[in-house]
Amino acid sequence: MVLADTQPAIRHGVRSVLERAGGLTVIGEASTSSEVVAETMRCRPDVLVVDVDTIGSGNCLLVEQIARACPETGILVFSARDCDVTVMAAIRAGARGYLLKNADPDQIVRGIQAVAAGEFLIGKTIASRFGALMHPANDHSPYPFPQLTAKEREVLDRIAAGRSNVAIAREFALASKTISNRVSAIFAKLGVADRAQAIVMARDAGLGR
Repeated sequence: MVLADTQPAIRHGVRSVLERAGGLTVIGEASTSSEVVAETMRCRPDVLVVDVDTIGSGNCLLVEQIARACPETGILVFSARDCDVTVMAAIRAGARGYLLKNADPDQIVRGIQAVAAGEFLIGKTIASRFGALMHPANDHSPYPFPQLTAKEREVLDRIAAGRSNVAIAREFALASKTISNRVSAIFAKLGVADRAQAIVMARDAGLGR
């Protein structure tokens, strides 16, 4: 994985946690937005652990850039910002997880392992209000699942139409693992356990026709 944070002490601390846990290897570090891009493109890690301050005061355009350029890399935001706007901006930009810097070592390890496995993870303190963030009462978006990114919406539509991951990957000229990761993120964001539930939910919303 690649660690990106403006503070060397934070990078050292996370690296130490991972070394004690075993099975997780840091292959690159970055302290600026340009370094984040360079190291991620060079290393092509399974996971990028990045602080939103490293990428510019909560501006998540870089998350979207990396998610688009390196779809095989899962992005885990590791931040002191317990801010709903920042959390949602990161998730919508393509981050697969969001942990606060007060997370304990076990949470950090589990978070990285989950993202590496293509799963979606939110820190405990954020998770308690995540449902409300995903479905705000004043959200009048015409799309039934506003929590999904544009790419995830495309995949969900194909899932609703009954297409397999292999077929979807072929259509978009992407690796099957990339589609599998997006499918896992979709299931997590929709709160469904499997493909069948996702299909029912999506078709009820008018997708896949």
